[in-house]
Amino acid sequence: MTNLSQSVASLTHSGPLKTPTPHPNEDPDAFHVRHTYALLDLCGVKGDGFVEGVERTRARVGSSRNSQMDAAQAIADVDEKKKDLDDKERAVLQALDRYGFYESGAHERLVKMPAAPLSQPLKMIAPATVDAGPAPSAFAAASKNNNAPPPPAPPSLSSLPPPQPLTKEVPRLEKWGRMVVPLTRDEGGNIETWGIREGVSEKKLKRRVYKGVPDRWRSATWVILVRRAVCKAGLGEGHPGFGGERQVEAEMKRLQAVYLEKLEQPSTYDIQIDLDVPRTIGGHVMFKTRYGFGQRALFHVLHSFSLYCDTCGYVQGMGPIASTLLLHLPPSTVYTLLCFMHSSPAYSLHSMFAPGFPGLLEAIYVQERIMQTTMPDVYAALRDKGVGTTAYATKWYITLFVTSLPFQTVLRLWDCWLLEGRDVWVILAAAVVRVFRDHIIAPGASFESILSLLSSFFVPEDEDALLTWMSKMLADTKLRQSMAEWRRTWAGLVKEGKDATALL
Repeated sequence: MTNLSQSVASLTHSGPLKTPTPHPNEDPDAFHVRHTYALLDLCGVKGDGFVEGVERTRARVGSSRNSQMDAAQAIADVDEKKKDLDDKERAVLQALDRYGFYESGAHERLVKMPAAPLSQPLKMIAPATVDAGPAPSAFAAASKNNNAPPPPAPPSLSSLPPPQPLTKEVPRLEKWGRMVVPLTRDEGGNIETWGIREGVSEKKLKRRVYKGVPDRWRSATWVILVRRAVCKAGLGEGHPGFGGERQVEAEMKRLQAVYLEKLEQPSTYDIQIDLDVPRTIGGHVMFKTRYGFGQRALFHVLHSFSLYCDTCGYVQGMGPIASTLLLHLPPSTVYTLLCFMHSSPAYSLHSMFAPGFPGLLEAIYVQERIMQTTMPDVYAALRDKGVGTTAYATKWYITLFVTSLPFQTVLRLWDCWLLEGRDVWVILAAAVVRVFRDHIIAPGASFESILSLLSSFFVPEDEDALLTWMSKMLADTKLRQSMAEWRRTWAGLVKEGKDATALL
């Protein structure tokens, strides 16, 4: 045990600390990061979970007694946790919104998504019309015309509005309370798992999910929806659909045990994960404190998940997904759901995060086919202005829109994603393009104006209108069949080596 550990133990009266030991060939700096998080988990940090902390672990503690005592005192100020909140701390807490975000959060290019363009569904156009499309020369000529009027300015916002009031939350709480029932209990009678009451139809469940899952039921609902998807579709090749809830429950418990085991194992990604953690949802009170409870939980989940798949390892886009789950669920459950989402065909996070991001490119290909068959003028404008879909949509798919939409909207979209699967994000991407169609095809539109617009932070004018439109699109059997066929076409292009020229 290090002298620092001994000092911390004496200050916290916690006795001997169980900190990790280095593995053979483990990078010393990576072990230092892993050891630090384990140590801080035992003793906490000053203002843990609330006050923005101080970066303490980049420089190693010196060998002198004074250096070690200073570090120990900074980490474990036992008196600090007994103090009442001061006026400044109260002011900070009062400034949080209903989801725990600071009102001062800033976003570049805040743009309102009008609801009017979503009053009509997308309609697929005859192949001959699609193939012809608007004449490219017309767009090219317009873009070169110095007298062409500038494109209409998007409806920008000066600040992010507060979350929309949930006026129907109370009656929905009662309905969900009757629909969601306990499945299993532990020896003490506490509820372990939830399920949907027998007799509730898929149609009713879908309708209620799209109307909005009540906040207090969201954690239980997300686990229910993922478990249902795994029951139906299994976990990919070599893992057929599970026979029932009992098998899924057994697999969840196994993965939760694996999560704890992997915390003791080294990961080559630990240094990068440590760098990315404070940059993930920094505007939320749970993740504000450096090395506080939220950041430590996020590090542990990403550390263990980086060891789950040798192919994917860790990529930065995993952080926003894991942190969103951590706002509702404990770390071991978050790890388990991430494993399910990684391997299940319903969500296919493996293909999204594998080297080369094959799932991302597949989603972009399907999005482009939707644009080409339902909005050929938009498709032609993007093509002739040289705006590749990867330039603006990569962030959408990699982070599941966490960094592109208000948090309340993201939560509702995640409800739908966990119910419907990966097609949700392609339809949402099509909705964004549909809303700003007039700005994209305007004669004065340019590469810069289009790319800037589609890279904005979007604030829906009416969340219900957006979700209703998406529900109708995802219920369109012909469109869903076309999306499945386009995915098969993309797989063929990849196999033949023709995928490089198949995207805008």
